[in-house]
Amino acid sequence: MAEITNPPAPLPDGAVPEHEVARTERHWFVIMATMLAIMMAVIVVTGITHALNPPSNVETIDPTTLHLGGEFAESNLGTAAEPDGSVTVRIVAQQYGFVPDCAQVPVDTPIKFRLTSADVIHGFLLPSTNVNTMVMPGFVAEVRTRFTRPGIYNMPCHEFCGEGHHGMWARVSVIDKDKFPKLAAAERTSCAKH
Repeated sequence: MAEITNPPAPLPDGAVPEHEVARTERHWFVIMATMLAIMMAVIVVTGITHALNPPSNVETIDPTTLHLGGEFAESNLGTAAEPDGSVTVRIVAQQYGFVPDCAQVPVDTPIKFRLTSADVIHGFLLPSTNVNTMVMPGFVAEVRTRFTRPGIYNMPCHEFCGEGHHGMWARVSVIDKDKFPKLAAAERTSCAKH
């Protein structure tokens, strides 16, 4: 005796058959997996070909004694002229300010910012420039740049560092080379008001 099969009941208007739904889901899964694979490949290839790495050198310092002597002693903070004509600015970030709170640098000169933190993680950002780094206790952050025009560049802390974070600002004053003071090897300058 032959088995009699009933034809499937017609679907209500707007309903999609189960096999059609499964096929569509498979297509979207393949598209999504392909996009994810392409994005991961771009990240890996970009990282390898552009040698992307953290922006700071790995140089350590003891945050509990940095103010007692050496590179980040109070007498050594601020802007220093180097023998090769470049300028080095040393700054200590601490809750809730930068020391010094204003750095003076000449225009069209290689500038090296060297920073460290005495307490917690801070941020060092000069908007409209390539200067953007984290300042961590126990490490020295170094950022190099060159300013092409004179002006005042506001410098906010962009890493939340506590209740007074919103008021943690400093500035960089970029002045003409002929107005920049001639500094001896041990002299430092800043535009901070004493």
